[in-house]
Amino acid sequence: MRKIILKAVRIIDANSKHHQSVQDILIENEIIIKIDHSIEDSEAQLIAIEDLHLSPSWFDPSVSFGEPGFEDRETLVNGIKTAGLSGFAQIGLNPNTNPVTDTQTGIRFAQQYNSSQAVEVFPLGALTKEAKGKDLAELFEMQQAGAIAFTDYKQPIENPNILKIALQYAQGFGGLVQSYPLEIQIAREAQVHESLNSLQLGLKGIPAFAEEIQIKRDLAILAYTGGKLHIPFVSTKNALKLIEEAKADGLQVTCGVAIHQLFYNDAVLHEFDTAKKVMPPLRDEEDRLALVAGVESGIIDCVSCDHLPRTPEEKQVEFEHALPGSIGLESAFGALNRLFGLEKTISLLTQSRKVFQLEEYSIQEGQKASLSLFLPNENYTFSEHDVISSNKNSIFYGEKLKGKAIGVIHNNQLLLKQL
Repeated sequence: MRKIILKAVRIIDANSKHHQSVQDILIENEIIIKIDHSIEDSEAQLIAIEDLHLSPSWFDPSVSFGEPGFEDRETLVNGIKTAGLSGFAQIGLNPNTNPVTDTQTGIRFAQQYNSSQAVEVFPLGALTKEAKGKDLAELFEMQQAGAIAFTDYKQPIENPNILKIALQYAQGFGGLVQSYPLEIQIAREAQVHESLNSLQLGLKGIPAFAEEIQIKRDLAILAYTGGKLHIPFVSTKNALKLIEEAKADGLQVTCGVAIHQLFYNDAVLHEFDTAKKVMPPLRDEEDRLALVAGVESGIIDCVSCDHLPRTPEEKQVEFEHALPGSIGLESAFGALNRLFGLEKTISLLTQSRKVFQLEEYSIQEGQKASLSLFLPNENYTFSEHDVISSNKNSIFYGEKLKGKAIGVIHNNQLLLKQL
């Protein structure tokens, strides 16, 4: 990347002395060389965009593409492009591919573009072989190859002994174990939140306690084994209470929430819109408000767009046959900025790195240039026009969002939307 000057950009970085100031920034060879009110360099590429803001780059800890095996959902190349143009310079890539990412080879495959692209992929390795829940996968070997955590994604760990052994084993190399919070014997084939809405729709419901009983079990195992446990998708108020109590008791537990869980409740399902079929299911308004409060208070450590592309054949069918999931990279910034305002949004989009022990960035002279670029004051209605993903299954169509990401600078690369 040649020298770049970003002209008259507003810096959003609470850890920088330049926070909320409007400056020029000179970048060369991946380093922030100078920050000043006016910088001139005839050899530099100029980027001058009205109302341009930037922050330390964003990281999303739960993104799914498809390659290998499900390239019709999304390829690595287009998925990486989608992430970067949505403001994410780093992503945690789930192992839900075919074959499942459960070996060093799979981890290296997911990272194959890291040296040449502006988006860095951090793979999550499967916790068990083929994500079948029976035998532990090659956890240590995958971590040596670059895996940042271990998860069977949205396959619950049915056998408690598997979780016990995983937590004990992972302590030897500082590994992070994830557990999806669902008691599958209670949930069975149900697909929405159990409530008056589910009764009126005639759909089988998943009771909130199917999540809570699994979390209670997992926390009891964690108290016995020690180690680090991450619960990536909480969706109920009582689940949050359990995690808050466990943290107060000194357990090393963290949790996350999908952005759409903060935005919607199960009342939006009245039209049987399969775009709004997600897992965990959208819960009631009391749960949604508790999740928002959990984000604001810090009980929830991570937010994620839980980007999960589905093909038309998987989504445009009867509700009970449609696969759950929504794309979310393109809408993440606008949705969070509408809910929480700019400074909190930037904090949420960067703070997940702490959970996964990744390098953190700040906008200071001499520091590495890892930046997200965005226009925070654009009000718009989200539509397919805003989608870069190969598939278009977004839960957010028709929503009024605030703010658009336009690119990233990372890994000595610039990726920027054509405005």
